[in-house]
Amino acid sequence: MAGLPLPEELAQRAREIDAGRLEPVPAKDSATVVLLRDGLEVYLLRRKSTMAFAAGAYVFPGGSVDPRDTDHAVAWAGPSPKEWGEVFNADERTARGLVCAAVRETFEESGVLLAGPGADSVVEDTTGPGWEADRLALIDRSVSFADFLDKRGLVLRSDLLKPWSHWITPVIEPRRFDTRFFVAVLPPGQRTRDVGGEADKVAWKRPAEGLDLAHRGEIFLMPPTYATLRELSACDSVAEALAVQREIVTILPRAVEIEGEWRLMMQ
Repeated sequence: MAGLPLPEELAQRAREIDAGRLEPVPAKDSATVVLLRDGLEVYLLRRKSTMAFAAGAYVFPGGSVDPRDTDHAVAWAGPSPKEWGEVFNADERTARGLVCAAVRETFEESGVLLAGPGADSVVEDTTGPGWEADRLALIDRSVSFADFLDKRGLVLRSDLLKPWSHWITPVIEPRRFDTRFFVAVLPPGQRTRDVGGEADKVAWKRPAEGLDLAHRGEIFLMPPTYATLRELSACDSVAEALAVQREIVTILPRAVEIEGEWRLMMQ
Protein backbone atom coordinates (compact mmCIF):
# COMPACT_ATOMS: atom_id res chain seq x y z
CA MET A 1 0.00 0.00 0.00
CA ALA A 2 1.37 3.40 -0.95
CA GLY A 3 2.08 6.26 1.44
CA LEU A 4 2.76 6.43 5.15
CA PRO A 5 0.10 5.42 7.69
CA LEU A 6 -1.12 8.33 9.81
CA PRO A 7 -1.32 8.19 13.61
CA GLU A 8 -4.90 8.42 14.86
CA GLU A 9 -4.57 12.05 15.96
CA LEU A 10 -3.62 13.17 12.46
CA ALA A 11 -6.10 10.79 10.86
CA GLN A 12 -8.85 12.46 12.88
CA ARG A 13 -7.68 15.92 11.76
CA ALA A 14 -7.71 14.62 8.18
CA ARG A 15 -11.33 13.50 8.59
CA GLU A 16 -12.35 16.86 10.07
CA ILE A 17 -10.63 18.87 7.32
CA ASP A 18 -11.97 16.58 4.60
CA ALA A 19 -15.50 17.08 5.96
CA GLY A 20 -15.08 20.85 6.09
CA ARG A 21 -15.40 20.99 9.87
CA LEU A 22 -11.82 22.19 10.44
CA GLU A 23 -9.80 24.85 8.66
CA PRO A 24 -6.13 24.11 7.90
CA VAL A 25 -3.54 26.19 9.77
CA PRO A 26 -1.70 28.70 7.52
CA ALA A 27 1.88 27.69 6.68
CA LYS A 28 4.66 30.02 7.87
CA ASP A 29 7.50 30.91 5.53
CA SER A 30 10.70 29.22 6.66
CA ALA A 31 14.14 28.25 5.40
CA THR A 32 16.36 25.21 5.91
CA VAL A 33 20.05 24.89 5.08
CA VAL A 34 21.80 21.60 4.40
CA LEU A 35 25.41 22.17 5.40
CA LEU A 36 27.95 20.04 3.53
CA ARG A 37 31.61 19.35 4.18
CA ASP A 38 34.36 17.37 2.45
CA GLY A 39 33.65 13.67 2.23
CA LEU A 40 30.07 14.70 1.46
CA GLU A 41 28.82 14.73 5.01
CA VAL A 42 25.74 16.64 6.14
CA TYR A 43 25.14 18.40 9.44
CA LEU A 44 22.15 17.08 11.42
CA LEU A 45 20.59 18.21 14.68
CA ARG A 46 18.26 16.16 16.84
CA ARG A 47 15.34 18.27 18.04
CA LYS A 48 14.60 18.03 21.75
CA SER A 49 11.79 15.66 22.73
CA THR A 50 9.99 18.62 24.32
CA MET A 51 9.66 20.54 21.04
CA ALA A 52 6.13 21.12 19.78
CA PHE A 53 7.10 20.35 16.16
CA ALA A 54 9.17 17.36 14.93
CA ALA A 55 10.16 16.37 18.47
CA GLY A 56 13.07 13.91 18.46
CA ALA A 57 13.62 14.19 14.71
CA TYR A 58 17.01 14.73 13.09
CA VAL A 59 16.81 17.86 10.96
CA PHE A 60 18.97 20.42 9.19
CA PRO A 61 19.47 23.94 10.61
CA GLY A 62 16.57 26.24 9.84
CA GLY A 63 13.51 28.05 11.08
CA SER A 64 10.79 30.58 10.42
CA VAL A 65 11.29 33.92 8.71
CA ASP A 66 11.49 36.79 11.21
CA PRO A 67 9.57 39.87 9.96
CA ARG A 68 12.84 41.83 10.17
CA ASP A 69 14.52 39.38 7.77
CA THR A 70 12.82 41.26 4.95
CA ASP A 71 14.57 44.52 5.95
CA HIS A 72 16.25 46.24 3.01
CA ALA A 73 18.98 47.33 5.45
CA VAL A 74 20.48 43.82 5.37
CA ALA A 75 23.87 44.15 3.66
CA TRP A 76 23.79 41.82 0.65
CA ALA A 77 26.20 40.27 -1.86
CA GLY A 78 25.37 37.67 -4.50
CA PRO A 79 22.15 36.88 -6.39
CA SER A 80 19.47 39.47 -5.57
CA PRO A 81 16.17 38.83 -3.78
CA LYS A 82 14.47 39.25 -7.16
CA GLU A 83 16.59 36.44 -8.62
CA TRP A 84 15.90 34.20 -5.64
CA GLY A 85 12.21 34.93 -6.00
CA GLU A 86 12.31 33.69 -9.58
CA VAL A 87 13.99 30.47 -8.41
CA PHE A 88 11.49 29.81 -5.63
CA ASN A 89 8.40 31.31 -7.29
CA ALA A 90 8.09 33.94 -4.57
CA ASP A 91 7.76 37.71 -4.51
CA GLU A 92 10.90 39.74 -3.88
CA ARG A 93 10.04 40.55 -0.25
CA THR A 94 9.40 36.91 0.60
CA ALA A 95 12.59 35.83 -1.16
CA ARG A 96 14.64 38.38 0.77
CA GLY A 97 13.21 37.06 4.03
CA LEU A 98 13.87 33.43 3.07
CA VAL A 99 17.54 34.00 2.23
CA CYS A 100 18.12 36.09 5.36
CA ALA A 101 16.37 33.49 7.50
CA ALA A 102 18.51 30.77 5.95
CA VAL A 103 21.75 32.54 6.86
CA ARG A 104 20.54 33.75 10.27
CA GLU A 105 19.10 30.42 11.39
CA THR A 106 22.23 28.56 10.28
CA PHE A 107 24.33 30.83 12.47
CA GLU A 108 21.91 30.53 15.38
CA GLU A 109 21.74 26.73 15.24
CA SER A 110 25.27 25.77 14.20
CA GLY A 111 27.56 28.76 14.70
CA VAL A 112 28.28 28.82 10.95
CA LEU A 113 27.94 32.21 9.28
CA LEU A 114 27.56 32.60 5.51
CA ALA A 115 28.72 36.20 5.47
CA GLY A 116 31.96 38.12 5.06
CA PRO A 117 33.57 41.57 5.02
CA GLY A 118 32.99 41.77 1.27
CA ALA A 119 31.43 40.10 -1.75
CA ASP A 120 34.41 37.79 -2.25
CA SER A 121 35.28 36.94 1.36
CA VAL A 122 33.79 34.98 4.23
CA VAL A 123 34.29 35.04 7.99
CA GLU A 124 36.94 32.50 9.00
CA ASP A 125 36.15 32.13 12.70
CA THR A 126 32.90 32.65 14.61
CA THR A 127 34.00 31.32 17.99
CA GLY A 128 34.60 33.30 21.16
CA PRO A 129 32.50 35.20 23.74
CA GLY A 130 31.65 38.11 21.42
CA TRP A 131 30.28 35.89 18.67
CA GLU A 132 28.35 33.83 21.20
CA ALA A 133 26.76 36.96 22.68
CA ASP A 134 25.71 38.04 19.19
CA ARG A 135 24.27 34.61 18.43
CA LEU A 136 22.19 34.63 21.60
CA ALA A 137 20.99 38.17 20.88
CA LEU A 138 19.73 37.01 17.49
CA ILE A 139 17.95 34.06 19.09
CA ASP A 140 16.12 36.18 21.66
CA ARG A 141 15.38 38.75 18.89
CA SER A 142 16.93 41.62 20.86
CA VAL A 143 19.06 42.30 17.76
CA SER A 144 17.93 42.14 14.14
CA PHE A 145 19.99 40.33 11.52
CA ALA A 146 20.58 43.63 9.71
CA ASP A 147 21.93 45.26 12.89
CA PHE A 148 24.12 42.25 13.63
CA LEU A 149 25.73 42.39 10.18
CA ASP A 150 26.13 46.17 10.38
CA LYS A 151 27.81 45.96 13.78
CA ARG A 152 30.29 43.41 12.43
CA GLY A 153 30.83 45.16 9.10
CA LEU A 154 29.64 42.10 7.20
CA VAL A 155 27.53 41.35 4.14
CA LEU A 156 25.27 38.35 3.62
CA ARG A 157 26.71 36.05 0.92
CA SER A 158 23.67 34.76 -0.95
CA ASP A 159 25.99 33.22 -3.55
CA LEU A 160 27.10 30.66 -0.94
CA LEU A 161 23.59 29.18 -1.00
CA LYS A 162 22.28 26.76 -3.62
CA PRO A 163 18.50 26.24 -4.00
CA TRP A 164 17.51 22.63 -3.44
CA SER A 165 13.78 22.06 -2.86
CA HIS A 166 10.46 23.42 -1.61
CA TRP A 167 8.29 21.53 0.89
CA ILE A 168 5.03 22.58 2.51
CA THR A 169 3.79 20.84 5.66
CA PRO A 170 0.61 18.82 5.00
CA VAL A 171 -2.66 20.65 5.70
CA ILE A 172 -3.54 18.10 8.40
CA GLU A 173 -0.68 19.21 10.69
CA PRO A 174 -1.47 21.61 13.57
CA ARG A 175 1.81 23.46 12.88
CA ARG A 176 2.71 24.14 9.27
CA PHE A 177 5.69 25.58 7.41
CA ASP A 178 6.27 26.67 3.82
CA THR A 179 9.95 25.77 3.63
CA ARG A 180 12.57 26.42 1.01
CA PHE A 181 15.61 24.15 1.27
CA PHE A 182 19.11 25.41 0.50
CA VAL A 183 22.47 23.67 0.31
CA ALA A 184 25.71 25.35 1.44
CA VAL A 185 29.32 24.30 1.99
CA LEU A 186 30.95 24.77 5.39
CA PRO A 187 33.18 27.84 4.85
CA PRO A 188 36.97 27.38 5.20
CA GLY A 189 38.14 27.96 8.76
CA GLN A 190 34.67 27.73 10.27
CA ARG A 191 33.37 24.79 12.27
CA THR A 192 30.00 23.78 13.58
CA ARG A 193 29.36 23.94 17.30
CA ASP A 194 26.86 22.10 19.47
CA VAL A 195 25.15 25.26 20.62
CA GLY A 196 22.13 23.64 22.27
CA GLY A 197 18.86 25.54 22.06
CA GLU A 198 16.26 23.49 20.21
CA ALA A 199 18.65 20.55 19.68
CA ASP A 200 20.06 18.06 22.19
CA LYS A 201 22.48 16.31 19.82
CA VAL A 202 24.35 17.12 16.61
CA ALA A 203 26.28 14.97 14.15
CA TRP A 204 27.95 14.98 10.75
CA LYS A 205 26.78 12.01 8.69
CA ARG A 206 27.16 10.80 5.13
CA PRO A 207 23.70 10.88 3.51
CA ALA A 208 23.64 7.10 3.01
CA GLU A 209 24.60 6.59 6.66
CA GLY A 210 21.73 8.79 7.82
CA LEU A 211 19.30 6.82 5.66
CA ASP A 212 20.64 3.53 7.00
CA LEU A 213 20.22 4.67 10.61
CA ALA A 214 16.64 5.69 9.82
CA HIS A 215 15.89 2.34 8.18
CA ARG A 216 17.18 0.58 11.31
CA GLY A 217 14.99 2.74 13.51
CA GLU A 218 17.96 4.32 15.28
CA ILE A 219 17.06 7.86 14.23
CA PHE A 220 13.82 9.52 13.14
CA LEU A 221 13.67 11.57 9.93
CA MET A 222 10.81 13.71 8.67
CA PRO A 223 9.89 13.09 4.99
CA PRO A 224 11.68 16.23 3.65
CA THR A 225 14.89 15.32 5.50
CA TYR A 226 14.69 11.72 4.31
CA ALA A 227 14.10 12.80 0.71
CA THR A 228 16.98 15.29 0.80
CA LEU A 229 19.41 12.69 2.17
CA ARG A 230 18.26 10.24 -0.49
CA GLU A 231 18.88 12.80 -3.23
CA LEU A 232 22.31 13.69 -1.86
CA SER A 233 23.27 10.03 -1.47
CA ALA A 234 23.37 9.83 -5.28
CA CYS A 235 26.34 12.24 -5.27
CA ASP A 236 29.93 11.18 -4.63
CA SER A 237 31.34 14.56 -3.61
CA VAL A 238 30.43 18.06 -2.48
CA ALA A 239 31.35 19.37 -5.93
CA GLU A 240 28.99 16.89 -7.55
CA ALA A 241 26.16 17.91 -5.21
CA LEU A 242 26.69 21.58 -6.03
CA ALA A 243 26.72 20.82 -9.74
CA VAL A 244 23.30 19.14 -9.69
CA GLN A 245 20.74 21.08 -11.69
CA ARG A 246 17.66 21.38 -9.51
CA GLU A 247 14.16 22.16 -10.73
CA ILE A 248 12.32 23.58 -7.74
CA VAL A 249 8.90 21.94 -7.62
CA THR A 250 6.62 22.50 -4.63
CA ILE A 251 5.97 19.30 -2.68
CA LEU A 252 2.85 19.26 -0.52
CA PRO A 253 2.21 15.77 0.91
CA ARG A 254 -1.50 15.03 1.21
CA ALA A 255 -3.63 12.78 3.36
CA VAL A 256 -5.68 10.22 1.44
CA GLU A 257 -8.11 7.61 2.74
CA ILE A 258 -7.35 4.19 1.23
CA GLU A 259 -9.63 1.29 2.14
CA GLY A 260 -10.62 2.95 5.40
CA GLU A 261 -7.07 3.88 6.41
CA TRP A 262 -5.68 7.41 6.22
CA ARG A 263 -2.22 7.59 4.69
CA LEU A 264 0.16 10.40 3.77
CA MET A 265 1.08 10.51 0.09
CA MET A 266 4.29 12.32 -0.93
CA GLN A 267 3.08 13.22 -4.43
